[in-house]
Amino acid sequence: MRAVVQTVGRARVTVDDEVTGEIADGLLVLLGVTHTDTPQVAATMARKLHELRILDDERSAADVGAPLLVVSQFTLYGDARKGRRPSWTAAAPAEVAEPLVDAVVEQLRGRGAKVETGRFRAHMLVESVNVGPRTLVLDL
Repeated sequence: MRAVVQTVGRARVTVDDEVTGEIADGLLVLLGVTHTDTPQVAATMARKLHELRILDDERSAADVGAPLLVVSQFTLYGDARKGRRPSWTAAAPAEVAEPLVDAVVEQLRGRGAKVETGRFRAHMLVESVNVGPRTLVLDL
């Protein structure tokens, strides 16, 4: 599982002119799933995201109650080392990835986090204002 995490002043996802998720002063999480990921990996990712000390004064979303906007992003597993056309073979198929993205969201909510989401398999408009800027890549 791979996540790109950004501290944001605000972020939102829109699908067909409908806002599906919106946060202020929190974390935007672009989340990709690969073939070997499991529900246990999803639980570990949720814990890591919630407790990641990336906010001001080395605090985490868990420390300050910051919201998270989780957006599925299979392209995080794109491989463009050969040529100019990326290969997507490392990305898990939708029927494997969707339940694992949902599991991360549910694990975060179970930890008490406020979580907003995009819409799986939709063409999403993702807007964000990165604060810091702070951006990390997490690989599990």
